[in-house]
Amino acid sequence: MVQLEPARTKLRAVATATYGVVAIGRNEEPRLEACLKSIGAEAVAMVYVDSGSTDGSVALAESLGAEVVQLATDIPFTAARARNAGFARLLEVAPDVEYVQFVDGDCSFADGWLEAATEYLESHPEVTVVCGRRRERAPQASIFNQLCDVEWNTPVGEARSCGGDALMRVAAVRAVGGYNEAVIAAEDDELCVRLRQNGGRVVRLEHDMTWHDANMHTLKQWWRRAVRAGHGFAQGFAMHGAPPERHFARELRSALVQGLAFPAIAIGLLWPTRGLNLLVMAGFYLLQWGRVSLRLRRQGVPKRTARAYALNCVAAKFAGAWGALTYYWRRWRRSGPRIIEYK
Repeated sequence: MVQLEPARTKLRAVATATYGVVAIGRNEEPRLEACLKSIGAEAVAMVYVDSGSTDGSVALAESLGAEVVQLATDIPFTAARARNAGFARLLEVAPDVEYVQFVDGDCSFADGWLEAATEYLESHPEVTVVCGRRRERAPQASIFNQLCDVEWNTPVGEARSCGGDALMRVAAVRAVGGYNEAVIAAEDDELCVRLRQNGGRVVRLEHDMTWHDANMHTLKQWWRRAVRAGHGFAQGFAMHGAPPERHFARELRSALVQGLAFPAIAIGLLWPTRGLNLLVMAGFYLLQWGRVSLRLRRQGVPKRTARAYALNCVAAKFAGAWGALTYYWRRWRRSGPRIIEYK
C-alpha cells in the first residue's frame, strides 16, 4: 500500500533519531505554518504532503525546511494516500527512524506532546500507537467548533483506534502495509484494526496532543462532515464488519436505522395512523437527545454545549445514512475513492 509519490524535495543530511513527522494538507497555509513550527528540533525529519493546494502551502513548507511531496493529480486524493506518500518519503530520508508522528496540517502540537509520546512508546514496547487529547483552538468561534471539541475528548487508556494525529511505531506500520488508500474516511480507524490484529495495542494518554482548527461555520460544512463519517462507517464495516471485530457495526446500524429506516416507516404509516406515528417518532428522537445530553452533563460539559452536541448526534444520523448510501452507490457502480471535503 505504501507507494512513493512524485516529489519536490530538499535533501539534507540527517542523523539517526527517534521520530519523524508526516503532515498532510490541502489549502491550509495559515494553519500549516503553525503546524510545522510546532514540531520540535528533536524530529529527525519533517515531511509535508500536499494534495493539490492552490494557496502558498507548498512554498511555505519548503521555506520552513520540510521535505515536500506533491501528490500527482491524476489519482483521486485521499488522506490515506497522502499519509502513505509522506511515510514513504520519511523512510527514504531517515531509513532508521523508529517512530512516525502523523498529523493533519490544520493542527499544531501541544507543548511536550512529542517528548511524552516518544517516552511512552520507549517504555511500553507492547504499545503500537499512542495518541492524546486533540483540542479545538477556537471553540468559541462557532457552535460547530464546540461540537468538534467535545467529540475529540475520547476516553483515556486502551483504545480501539486513534484519529489523524498519532505517534506510531514505524516497524508496525510497515508490517501491515501502511494505510489502505481506498479508504476515504476513518482511514486511521481501519489501520488500527490491522495493527491490533497484528498484535499491537492502541493507547490514549491523558496529555494534550494537538490544537485543531476545524474552521467550521455553516450547516453545509457540518452536513458534509457527517456524510463523510457515514461513508466511513459503511466502508469500514464492509472491510472489517465480520465477528469478532465488528468494525463500525454499531455506528452503521444506528445511522441506517435512525436516519433511514425510521423515517421511511413513518412516511409509510402516515395514512393508516393519521399522522400520530410522527408523535411516536418525535418522542424517540427526543429521548435520544435527552439521554446524550444527560450523559455529557454528568461528564461536566456545560449545559448549552451538551444540548447542542446531543442535537448534533441525533441529526447526524440522517447525514450518516446518506453517507452510507453514497458508499453503497459508489460500490455498486465500482467507482474509485473520492474524498468528501467539508472545508
